[in-house]
Amino acid sequence: MAGNNRSKPTKYIYISFWSTTKVSLSSSLSVAVRFQHRKLASHCKSKLWKQMKMGKKAKKGNSGFDDNGYKKNATSQVTDGTGKFKKSFKHHQNSDSQAPVIRKQVEPETAKYFSEIANLFESQGVDVEERSVICGNALEEARGKEFELATDYIISNTLQTLLDGCNLDNLCSFLRGCANIIPAIAMDRSGSHVAETAFKSLARHVQDTEAYTIIEETLKMICKVIVVNPLDLMCNCYGSHVLRSLLCLCKGVPLDSPEFHGAKGSKVLAERLNLKVSHLDGNDSQHLQQGFPSLLKFLVSGMMNCTKEDMKTLQVDQYSSLVLQASLKLLGGNDQELLHIIPVLLGCNKENLAEGKFIDMIIAGETVESMKEPAFSHLMEVILEVAPESLYNNMLTKLLKNSLFELSSHPCGNFVVQALISHARTKDQMELIWEELGLKFADLLRMGRSGVIASLIAACQRFQTHEYKCCEALATAVGSKNETSKFIVPRILFLDSYFSYDDKSSWSWPGGAKMHVMGSLILQAIFKFQSEWIQPYILSITSMDAEHVLEAAQDARGARVIEAFLASDASTKQKRRLVVKLRGHFGELAMNLSGSFTVERCFNAGNLSLREAIASELLAVRTELSKTKQGPHLLRTLDIDRYATKPDQWRSKQASKQSAYNEFFVAFGSSESKSTKSNKLLYNASMDTSEHEELNIKKDIDGSLISTSVVDDTSSEKKGRKKRKRDVASEDAVGSNRAIEKAVKNFLSSSTPDKKRHNASNQRLKI
Repeated sequence: MAGNNRSKPTKYIYISFWSTTKVSLSSSLSVAVRFQHRKLASHCKSKLWKQMKMGKKAKKGNSGFDDNGYKKNATSQVTDGTGKFKKSFKHHQNSDSQAPVIRKQVEPETAKYFSEIANLFESQGVDVEERSVICGNALEEARGKEFELATDYIISNTLQTLLDGCNLDNLCSFLRGCANIIPAIAMDRSGSHVAETAFKSLARHVQDTEAYTIIEETLKMICKVIVVNPLDLMCNCYGSHVLRSLLCLCKGVPLDSPEFHGAKGSKVLAERLNLKVSHLDGNDSQHLQQGFPSLLKFLVSGMMNCTKEDMKTLQVDQYSSLVLQASLKLLGGNDQELLHIIPVLLGCNKENLAEGKFIDMIIAGETVESMKEPAFSHLMEVILEVAPESLYNNMLTKLLKNSLFELSSHPCGNFVVQALISHARTKDQMELIWEELGLKFADLLRMGRSGVIASLIAACQRFQTHEYKCCEALATAVGSKNETSKFIVPRILFLDSYFSYDDKSSWSWPGGAKMHVMGSLILQAIFKFQSEWIQPYILSITSMDAEHVLEAAQDARGARVIEAFLASDASTKQKRRLVVKLRGHFGELAMNLSGSFTVERCFNAGNLSLREAIASELLAVRTELSKTKQGPHLLRTLDIDRYATKPDQWRSKQASKQSAYNEFFVAFGSSESKSTKSNKLLYNASMDTSEHEELNIKKDIDGSLISTSVVDDTSSEKKGRKKRKRDVASEDAVGSNRAIEKAVKNFLSSSTPDKKRHNASNQRLKI
């Protein structure tokens, strides 16, 4: 949160006793005297005042924001109706704006009281039952002084402890007592922490059915106050965070969930590239707690109704944009509410809404121009993600059509286009997008907009449209007709290096440079296409020099590309042509977390002689490899211990696996497999989508063979292989072989992602 830069106050010197009954202010001051702590009490008092002075200085020194939590010298940009931007105040002052709350100085005796409370808790001399009573009593003492105490730099920390440790009745009583001034508390640097602590404490009681009613009534009081004038709160760096936490509480999601506080990382990119199902589908219902849906609807609609006139300001303000994004995400799936809210966010007037028109064509150009602002571009990404299909279609055809390349060229606007492409609902919508961007690959890459290209490729895969054109356009963008295809893959791996080079014809592999994240993701997507469409890419990667292949395998991004190629539809011969270039370096690669996956893929793609070469290299480093995180798994998967003790048995086992795998494809690797593979490629949304069905089948066959005892009996293996041949040859006896039956089942259905691989891949390629 924006207010988390507050430094923790210096620890006090603490007393060790406190009455479990309600202690008045006068009796509390006598505690230290009765127990001969006069000197200690005096020391605490002087130290407290010293820290309070330091707290005031710290507030003055907060140069990033003014006293109200707004950025200093910061102005929002809004349009003046002609499409040009003009400067405006950070927010408008509504005529019905509430009178400012005047903060009074905390009385010294009150400060002393709460200082002794803090000392008591730090001494850890209070049990759980006593703690709850003391917290309740202290909160009673705070009645009528909530604003002064919550916004005090030192005492606010004590107040957080009290709110965290009190019972529900005391907690709700405190919140109801300060409901009318909760916006003022939330907009203060210290007070915002107090408000959030109170909401987090409430969240812990939500699952209690008996407590539901009292919590709902308390939150309703707060929401009613907020919707009177939400603008100031939304545009305040501290208030914005508190408001988002309140929205999360009403929905029933964790208050500190990053996705509702503006975080956007690899998850969003994974969804855009068909690597993960959208986490907003159903709002990740498995993590939902009991919420207050009616309050969420009331709060969001109340904020929208009150701020309609200031929507231009809210669109481009950083903090209000975060509130609006959180509101939309939390309402995801509620089409009725979204159809009402989104047009308001886009500036549609009442008349158009009454006529059923979601987009106001008069201000369409103005709205598109606003998408080049960082705050509004983030908001538009969420709008496109959660918008119902009818509204999405309206935005594409009436608002964004003929502006896609212009937005794609902009540093902020291009993210709006990426979201638009990724959340297209139909082939027809994809056709409209392709018409504007399909011939602009070279221009977009030259401008550094590779994310738009990656989103286009992923969308074409999803809708099975323009697939060959995608591959061709990308190859043309990074080369010329007179050049061989040898340079395609290296240039995409180093996109920035290549396109920033003046004489592109003399560009060469930049040794030691980091490979491009988006370039790696683009190549991973390309290798999911049918082999006949990606022959130039296959030729390019198999023509790379051995030292370049090794360097790529040692880079986490390059390693993912090699793995994608080995899992592709390319022929076994082409794959082995690449694998042999890593011979002599498998032990070195296995010592690296990302390289270990590459070694495993190379092992699966190799013939018996290549597998034995890999096993011998790993055996040489077995001791060191077993000490690494990935080592035990790799050694177990490749059965290195058996290779070390019984090499003949290991060879027999590997031959048996390969034989079963070959027999399977003789029987089932025809048009049916191609059809199934195509469907899985386009619709399987797990993180392991890039894995080809061949490897899944190998894994199933491996598992079934390991679980049997025939490996130790060579004659039994031979009999088993003969039996499998007879079973496969007969269509009526296909189900008699368990290994093949299991493999077929997995082959004809989407595979479940491997959790270990899923977690490790996040570590390997941070985006």
